[in-house]
Amino acid sequence: MPRYPTPANAPPKVRVVTLRINGQDVSAREDETILSVAVDHGIRIPSLCYLEGLTAWGACRLCVVEVAGIPKLLPACSTVVTEGMVVETNSDKLKRYRRMILELLFAERNHVCSVCVSNGHCELQNLAAECGMDHVRVPYRNAPYEVDSSHDFFRVDHNRCVLCTRCVRVCDEIEGAHTWDVMGRGVECQVITDLHTPWGESESCTSCGKCVQVCPTGALVKKGTAAGEMEKLGDFLPYLTQMRGKQ
Repeated sequence: MPRYPTPANAPPKVRVVTLRINGQDVSAREDETILSVAVDHGIRIPSLCYLEGLTAWGACRLCVVEVAGIPKLLPACSTVVTEGMVVETNSDKLKRYRRMILELLFAERNHVCSVCVSNGHCELQNLAAECGMDHVRVPYRNAPYEVDSSHDFFRVDHNRCVLCTRCVRVCDEIEGAHTWDVMGRGVECQVITDLHTPWGESESCTSCGKCVQVCPTGALVKKGTAAGEMEKLGDFLPYLTQMRGKQ
């Protein structure tokens, strides 16, 4: 049989690798991350800043896993799989680590669930229950942050922000407006609109509401919602990303 040359513009072949997650042998493409492979095989890895359809950020560190032969913990959302990799996702060490991260998040800002509009529909709250965090063992900062209600339809409460940057990424990568960004350093960081302009005065905001829908807490919400009334649509972003890719 004659062998025809590969066209110069043909996409490179992606190799399939085999790895082990929690004692289970799984196959994956060599360009996939540990988190995406785990999701495909029904293996739960807690995460907060990660959202399907957006680029990985690796900020929350809740998705860290243990990889045999590597002394440090690695973020599953941004670590690419390799042949023969052995991964542990739910060891006692990881459970302690995740609980401490959640305690620090709750202590850094005001997350009083009982009066939050996202009570019962909050990813941070759900993760705390999943990881067995029923109290905080570190001092609360009790630092007040502003609430910006200048927008006609939405409100941002910086007291409930966990700096996951989902709003920044969805506004940039999906809506294409890049209204949101991050200002400051360390615990003083906060998300801002148009170089720290009040949200209602933003000239780039399209009022699409995508940032509100991807926010995992009660930081970005619709105006007029009472405690426990703010539900968010977690499955609309993968659909939007798929549609954008076909255009």
